[in-house]
Amino acid sequence: MTSKQTEYAIGSQILSEYLGSLFLVMAAISPIILFHQILEAGIGMAVLADALAVGFILFALIEIFGPISGAHFNPAVSLAMVLGDKIGWKQALIYILAQVAGGLTGTIFSHLMFYHKIPKLIAVSEVTRAGGNYVAEILGTFILVLVIFLLVHNQSDKLSLVVGMLVGGQLIATSSTMFANPQVTVARMFTYAAAGVKPFDGTVFILMEIIGAVLAVLVFKAVTRRQGEG
Repeated sequence: MTSKQTEYAIGSQILSEYLGSLFLVMAAISPIILFHQILEAGIGMAVLADALAVGFILFALIEIFGPISGAHFNPAVSLAMVLGDKIGWKQALIYILAQVAGGLTGTIFSHLMFYHKIPKLIAVSEVTRAGGNYVAEILGTFILVLVIFLLVHNQSDKLSLVVGMLVGGQLIATSSTMFANPQVTVARMFTYAAAGVKPFDGTVFILMEIIGAVLAVLVFKAVTRRQGEG
């Protein structure tokens, strides 16, 4: 999420968003399959492992791809960047397509790794995540986008570390386990893992994530208003 990304061709940026989204979804799904369904650990242990994996891997992915594409990996972040006048609609739409494609590929790769144990490549999730989970997705996306905007605004050199820790921590501090990402939500609609979400709840999640992102941009503009500005 730096100005260095302007040095790279749009094809490089798209590929970075695709790959980053792919590995982010693998980090979200694979630990749940490994710990819960392969190693037969309790779901609590599996979720804790998932939080560590997502936090660590997201930190690495932002460090790797941040200078190239900005390391969005998240349509809610890309939408917020448009609303914050940081990128244009065309770039955001291209990013979002790459993110969704990468996420779905990540789901398939997660399943491929365990195909010898669970011979399924894709499945429509039956995991219900209703009620307070909807509120959690507003809050999770809100804090994620607000933190990103404030770190960029403050020119922090610890953005990747803070975002990785935030997402990993919120994964075990929210009832929804911190999806906070429409492409991850879409990808998790098509997994047999306990990390999934059934399509109806996933659709509501996406709406809640968009609301959270919009609210974050509005709050960011309010908390960074300078003296004399209206």
